[in-house]
Amino acid sequence: MSALNDTKSNSAVFLLTGIPGQEDVHLWISIPFCLMYLISIVGNSVILFIIKTDPSLHEPMYIFLSMLAITDLGLLVATMPTILGIFLFNSREICLDACFAQLFFIHSLSYIESSMLLLMAFDRFVAICNPLRYASVLNLPRIAKMGQLFVLRAVALIFPLPFLLKRFQYCRANVLSHSFCVHQEVMKLACSDIRVNSIYGLSIALLTVGLDSLLIFLSYVRILRTVLSITSHVESLRALNTCVSHLCAVLLFYTPMLGLPVIHRFGNSSSHSLQIVLGYVYLLVPPLMNPIVYSVKSKHLRARIIRVFF
Repeated sequence: MSALNDTKSNSAVFLLTGIPGQEDVHLWISIPFCLMYLISIVGNSVILFIIKTDPSLHEPMYIFLSMLAITDLGLLVATMPTILGIFLFNSREICLDACFAQLFFIHSLSYIESSMLLLMAFDRFVAICNPLRYASVLNLPRIAKMGQLFVLRAVALIFPLPFLLKRFQYCRANVLSHSFCVHQEVMKLACSDIRVNSIYGLSIALLTVGLDSLLIFLSYVRILRTVLSITSHVESLRALNTCVSHLCAVLLFYTPMLGLPVIHRFGNSSSHSLQIVLGYVYLLVPPLMNPIVYSVKSKHLRARIIRVFF
């Protein structure tokens, strides 16, 4: 291999890792990964096509869903070359610049997805807690401005990370434990003081994922209080049913995303396999499951999909 385990040159390469100990069956393991990518891309593309072509779905809830689908497609495109490259072609090497670019897109798109889930929670909050003002609060110009604001927030916060990493010299073992590049992994390979990177990475995580998850939790507290105050049992169940798909998307996204950095910081050697599994779940399962969950739970969307295909 052209990579050296001990180098002080920023022209070095990192070595990505598939599933340790299973290198002989990587080609077979690639089959479920290829299927996941295929189903995810087709599912999110169908969601976008249906929402775009059906004027009756040009409502805030479905506009936010289309934003989520675009973000999921971006995550798939950002991770597909390295993950499938390892399992199909045993292509483990990635140069520093490509690694920094990949981690920029992975982190920025992850934070954008967190913001989209927050906007969807806000949509449910207004629809249930203040339905008379729903149309005036969530109009198209305001939705566009909120979407642009959250995209700019994610890009602006992640933009310094590649430059902070690029100033380091990498003189330690250059093997990453995932099939893709993430900030926590790359900065540990530097032979310089990484306190600035560590503090900055934790700060932006708290300002994005931490803040978003807290606001989502508070919005559902208010939603639950409003639903419990409804005298009609049928109406309260109907209101809660509109939140089920969003709650599934929140759990699918935040559970591995919050668990992965905790394991990275406090895990021991026995949790290495769990790190790898959570890494794949964090990036691949939400784009796979979100179209399925929303297609099953949304009667209008399901009807349009059935009409298109059957």
